[in-house]
Amino acid sequence: GGRVDFQEAISWFIGVFDGSSSSSSAAGGVSLAEVYELWVRVRGRVIAPALQVAVWACMVMSVMLVVEALYNCVVSLGVKAVGWRPEWRFKWEPLAGDDEEKGGAHYPMVLVQIPMYNELEVYKLSIGAACELQWPKDRIIVQVLDDSTDPFIKNLVELECESWAVKGLNIKYATRSSRKGFKAGALKKGMECDYAKQCEYVAIFDADFQPEPDFLLRTVPFFVHNPEVALVQARWSFVNDTASLLTRVQKMFFDYHFKVEQEAGSATFSFFSFNGTAGVWRTAAIKEAGGWKDRTTVEDMDLAVRATLKGWKFVYVGDIRVKSELPSTYKAYCRQQFRWSCGGAHLFRKVAKDILTAKDVSLIKKFHMLYSFFLVRRVMAPTVACILYNIILPISVMIPELFLPVWGIAYIPTVLLVVTAIRHPK
Repeated sequence: GGRVDFQEAISWFIGVFDGSSSSSSAAGGVSLAEVYELWVRVRGRVIAPALQVAVWACMVMSVMLVVEALYNCVVSLGVKAVGWRPEWRFKWEPLAGDDEEKGGAHYPMVLVQIPMYNELEVYKLSIGAACELQWPKDRIIVQVLDDSTDPFIKNLVELECESWAVKGLNIKYATRSSRKGFKAGALKKGMECDYAKQCEYVAIFDADFQPEPDFLLRTVPFFVHNPEVALVQARWSFVNDTASLLTRVQKMFFDYHFKVEQEAGSATFSFFSFNGTAGVWRTAAIKEAGGWKDRTTVEDMDLAVRATLKGWKFVYVGDIRVKSELPSTYKAYCRQQFRWSCGGAHLFRKVAKDILTAKDVSLIKKFHMLYSFFLVRRVMAPTVACILYNIILPISVMIPELFLPVWGIAYIPTVLLVVTAIRHPK
């Protein structure tokens, strides 16, 4: 009940955990030895058993995670060893006919959507890259979906669109009165325009993505010759991957994602998650799947899953690369990862039943989607990373009764590191 000196209080608190002193404190005259003995009982009978259950649960999830990673790695290395290409499964031939500069009715109508939000630094690059795509001018529409809240930036983007329109490009500048649904809402609104309904395919590029001029000439033939294909996904490349340690680490994980996860999914089940950009969709597939929905923060993954359940197939073409930028600050990186991690788990809750009851999907593909794609990658991976490495390991320094198997906290992470870097050794 009396006043306690701050330094004395800190010493008392430390003594509770290490039992280093048996002197009485001014705080009620309680002996440190008595408090320490109580702490030992509580941690040994309550805290340690509860954490031990969590440890073994994390060990089980870690094993499942490493098995999944090894499987994808083996498939990816096998694809590389045999030189497998998407053209082996899906027919691809260049579009024949007149020169694209002269126009030609045999070229399908393509809509290029560029959603953006206050993109002052990159709006010129993305709009310019889209307008320079090699395709007949009368068979392509560039649609800039500007959700910017800064009037100055909106004016600049509109002026850029007008400058390209003067050059003869069919470019549309579209805005909304509200940002409902964010990116999904913007894409959905763009698809509702009358001119968009005339297009057979839609290419989507985020504001920091710059496709090569031959992007459409290399992707659209997959749709023309394969009516079951709904999506053609290209690989990302990065212009700032050497800027810092953060961007170098991100590039390593993105290389694993594209070279291993996307490639394995495309080669085995013709299914993987749409990356939200640098891809082309068949508009009929989007409509049949129910269109863009803003019920989660991963609208791209949501659409990919719903299209797969309707029987559509996807093609990943790693040889086609689209330049982009990596988050260069830790805050931006955390915001991106939070959206992806939480959104995937949230979507799993919404579509698990639909996957189980889908009639146009084989049993083994359902297992792949539920177990591999969702449960292991979207639920277990972030759960283990958070609970085991951010909570249990730091707390374990105060709880010696807790048993941590070395194979689970050292060997498995080492294996995952090797598997992650195996397709990008340098």
